[in-house]
Amino acid sequence: MKLSFLSDLPLAPSLTIHRLLLVTFLTLTPVAFAQPGTISGTVVDASGASVAQVQVKLSLDGRAADQEAQSTPTGEFSFANVPPGPYRLTFNSTGFALKAIAGELAADQTLVLPPTPLAIDKVTNQLNVSQTQVEIAQEQINAAQQQRLLGLVPNFFAVYDRDAAPLNAKQKLQLTTKFWLDPSAFVINGAIAGVGQAQNTNKGFGQGAQGYAKRYGAGFVSFGTSLLLEKVVVTSLAKQDPRYFVKGTGSNSSRAWWAVSRTVVCRGDNKNFQFCYSNLIGRFGNGFVTRYFFPPSARDSSGVILRSSAIGLGFNAVGNLFQEFLAKKITRKKR
Repeated sequence: MKLSFLSDLPLAPSLTIHRLLLVTFLTLTPVAFAQPGTISGTVVDASGASVAQVQVKLSLDGRAADQEAQSTPTGEFSFANVPPGPYRLTFNSTGFALKAIAGELAADQTLVLPPTPLAIDKVTNQLNVSQTQVEIAQEQINAAQQQRLLGLVPNFFAVYDRDAAPLNAKQKLQLTTKFWLDPSAFVINGAIAGVGQAQNTNKGFGQGAQGYAKRYGAGFVSFGTSLLLEKVVVTSLAKQDPRYFVKGTGSNSSRAWWAVSRTVVCRGDNKNFQFCYSNLIGRFGNGFVTRYFFPPSARDSSGVILRSSAIGLGFNAVGNLFQEFLAKKITRKKR
């Protein structure tokens, strides 16, 4: 603001001092009324899981001293009493690439940033002569075995890195076995057996404790056999990957098409996407094998098995849609 009226003031010493004080007051008033705000957010990795102990630095372009904070076990960080104006946040954590974001904070604003994803540090995680593809894949599946829906149910077969290393047969077996023998599988199978007992399905098993034990055993072995056939045996012979590779980007329609199409398209061990005959063979073969775990009266005919397998492909598409749009949001890493 132009203070032209001040030029009419006498230049007496006392008035000159008053004039300087007035100018100083008018200059500092906007600053005095620019109330500080807060900046907070959450740090996550590529899978959406929170990342703890990330060093977060707030820079204010010289308006105030830099501030530093460390993300909590849930990935959260916060800065209080931040002067309004431009800011820059830098995120630094071992194993992740350095990341910086910038913005501007308004006076008295409570700014909650969207989750900040950190990428794996390609320099420290690159392939070298001492680290084989098998070793890289092992590190990746070890990390995948920490992924759980709501922190409870395994979500081991979801991959968020499109360039993930392929698995060999031993690693496919390892991942599948971990999934099958997870404590949650015993609980879920027990609940399913209880429902079957209450509804008296597969009557050849009978009732009472013996009937429940037969239903539990048949269900658990059938589940394991299905996993081994579909995720290990057929995929190893066909040299195809048993995991779902999340697209994660693009329009909703393109992601939906990606998810549905993965029932007939999957990634080969050569990292190229191809017709997923391993899924089709595994799906239909599973019905013919697992039928023998149930009483003769409960065994479906070949026609029924074929129809059920076809319906199973539809459920597979639904599962892929769940992985594409929802699973990542509720996936937590086991600590």
